[in-house]
Amino acid sequence: MLKMDVKYYVEVKQAERGMKPSKEALEVLKNAVSGKMLSKMKKEYVDCPVAGSQVPFVDCFACVSFIRRVKGVVHCAGVEKRLKT
Repeated sequence: MLKMDVKYYVEVKQAERGMKPSKEALEVLKNAVSGKMLSKMKKEYVDCPVAGSQVPFVDCFACVSFIRRVKGVVHCAGVEKRLKT
């Protein structure tokens, strides 16, 4: 596995209303996480330093720059904003 260094530490925030994730990200995560966890993830977002805007956490989780999430903080490699294939 490719080892990536953490470039950004991004806080995960709760939204009052869920942000709509991309269909591609949902397709990637459909078999990876449970339905209950996915519905919780749809109500979260991050201020993405790579995209420069607010991004649904589902899209962040499916991004190639995502390394891990620890205690509400995403460790991001900051390489590029692209979905894992």
